[in-house]
Parts: sequence; C-alpha cells; structure tokens
Amino acid sequence: MAPRRGILIILSSPSGAGKSTLAKSLRDWDDSIAFSVSATTRAPRPGELDGREYYFRTRAEFLGMVDAGEMLEHAEVFGNLYGSPKAPVETAIAAGNDVLFDIDWQGGQQIRQSSLGQDVVSVFVLPPSIADLERRLRGRGQDSDEVIAGRMQKSRSEISHWAEYDYVLVNRDVDVAAAQLQTILGAERLRRTRQPGLGEFVRALNSEFEDRT
Repeated sequence: MAPRRGILIILSSPSGAGKSTLAKSLRDWDDSIAFSVSATTRAPRPGELDGREYYFRTRAEFLGMVDAGEMLEHAEVFGNLYGSPKAPVETAIAAGNDVLFDIDWQGGQQIRQSSLGQDVVSVFVLPPSIADLERRLRGRGQDSDEVIAGRMQKSRSEISHWAEYDYVLVNRDVDVAAAQLQTILGAERLRRTRQPGLGEFVRALNSEFEDRT
C-alpha cells in the first residue's frame, strides 16, 4: 500500500495552559514528527543557527516570500515579522511525514485557510481553571505582575476561539493530556482519506476472491 499523506498538526492554547510541554511530549513519543521552523526578521541570538532555531531573513526577503505566497501564516510581533514557510511543510507532508505547529489561533486560522488546509488536524488546549492558569504563569518566575496581567487578559480572547478547532483538551493532568493527544494523532493517521493506496489494496483483495472461483 502507498504511504499515507502526512498530517499538519496545529497545537494552540493560551499562554500557561501547557501547549509547549505537550508539543515536546508528542515529539518524544514519536521522533519522526517534524517541528515547523519559522522564519523571522529578528537578529539571531548567540548560539542560534539559520535553519535550526529559525530561518533568519531580512525584512525585504520576508515580505518577498509573503508576496510570492511562500508563507502558510505570518504576523508582526513587537516590530519583527514571524511566519511559517510553506515549501518545507509541503515536502514533508507529501513524503508522509507529520509536521507539528506550536502557534496561536491567528496563525492556525491562516493555515486552515491555506492550500494545505485539508491536511490540518487542529487541537486547542484549555486550562482546568483560570486560577490554575494564573498559578502556572506565576510559577514560571519569569514575568512581572504587569506582564502576567497582560497575558491573562489576552487569554480570554484566545480561549474564545476554542470552537474553531477539531479537538479540545482540558489539561488537568499533563500525562493524561499527552496520552489523549497521542490518541488523536493515532486515529487521524488511520483516516480512510489519509490512506491513498487503500482503494488499490481493496481491489487486490477483491481479485483474490475472483481467483478462488
């Protein structure tokens, strides 16, 4: 049977709900899953390599890619442009490899509306409560009260988009949520529409019936 077409996995959540932890867990479970490398116009930080952490591009190069339709999604954040180049994802999916995107609802929406929208499986991660979400943000020990307040305010807008996703996980326990995410991907890999050689395989089975008569 011909290899299946790959899946474009979108994982989104408000900050602090555990999206990045679940993304890492999914790749630890199956290291064949590729992580989409974004392009950016910001300067490389010490130790960062082009093509590993990001594809580093000038603003003119980045905008040229957007104009040429070479970005699945893009946005400007604090004066720098970020986006997901289409070509590496198309190549991976055509080869039967799954690609994981750890992005917000706006990026997810752009990808679902792109030429690869039929390959998308989208999962939104919710916290068990707003109090727990704030506790997780404060537990990081990285942000000021002002920054945390801003993240909490933004979370309300992000959560309002939960119904746009194929699946929704409530991350009460990270191990349970990780297992649920693995179950989702396992089932999606077996969808009839993702198995291009299935029709040919069934025809071969039918020919075996004919040979027995």
